[in-house]
Amino acid sequence: MDFYKRKRVLVTGHTGFKGSWLSKILLLAGADVSGYSLMPPTEPNIYDMVQLDQSMYSVIGDIRDFDSLYKVFQEVKPEIVFHLAAQPIVLEGYKKPVETYETNVMGTVHLLECIRQTDSVASVVNITTDKVYQNNEWIWGYRENDALDGYDPYSNSKSCSELVTHSFQRSFFDHTSVSVSTARAGNVIGGGDFASDRIIPDCVRAAQNHKDIVVRNPNSIRPYQHVLEPLFAYLLIAQKQYQNKEITGCYNVGPDEIDCVTTRQLVDLFCDKWGDISWKSDVDENAPHEASFLKLDCSKMKSVFSWNPVWNIEQAIEKTVEWYKGYLENSDLNVIMEQQINSFMKG
Repeated sequence: MDFYKRKRVLVTGHTGFKGSWLSKILLLAGADVSGYSLMPPTEPNIYDMVQLDQSMYSVIGDIRDFDSLYKVFQEVKPEIVFHLAAQPIVLEGYKKPVETYETNVMGTVHLLECIRQTDSVASVVNITTDKVYQNNEWIWGYRENDALDGYDPYSNSKSCSELVTHSFQRSFFDHTSVSVSTARAGNVIGGGDFASDRIIPDCVRAAQNHKDIVVRNPNSIRPYQHVLEPLFAYLLIAQKQYQNKEITGCYNVGPDEIDCVTTRQLVDLFCDKWGDISWKSDVDENAPHEASFLKLDCSKMKSVFSWNPVWNIEQAIEKTVEWYKGYLENSDLNVIMEQQINSFMKG
């Protein structure tokens, strides 16, 4: 992590679950971290819990507001940009499709236009999702050259974000020193996620209230991974393309195939690690469409960067349970996060 020491880094979406963890890692690495985001999306939230606003320069703003975002770029002159600001929930996309497209598509346009007009930027990673692909329910993992055509408004808006990024890359950045890549991560779990309609937060809320966990799609297969897995992959991509523009592109970031599990298996592991809790299935035949089978092929990431996942699914659940139990016991969450980050870096 020495590479990031004193680097000027801008994180959009820094008040969210992944953004807070990424900001914490960068601060520990000694980076000069700035953030641009809406207010934390949930209450409670990890951003306030660990008081990140006291350790970094935080601007509360909307990615859809170009003038506000551009002002921040001109003020902080970032060298490296991680774009995480998004409307990230599938079911919310069905409820608010216009807002979802505005945020995920035009937000990306605004970010890239700010980068185009800011000469300090050298390396950019746009974080999208594994759901950008046209999902054919294949038994094999999707590769980066497979068709992009997300089904629902959230997934499709992220497909559009990818296309916007590729267009800006070819039109404006190919003949400059700016390196731009996209990273398509699987379903992330870990301490500090309090969103609705996500399986681990639902598990924690059920455990907290001494109720059974209700599982919507127990047989769905997803590339679940601890939040630190994709974050360290993003950091690796940003660093290496900063040093070598030739490796820019799009990259899948997910677990090994053995750790692509059903939601049933994930919840069973959670119940085992948490103790004294059970779950029940509640399949709604009229619920909005969600993919039942999704895997990623991460061969490109492994080949280009010699990258491999660090924690298997059981370890990911163990660390997740550890964080939430610490939260419920009023432990120092900064200490828990730093311990988990250090443990992850040791492998």
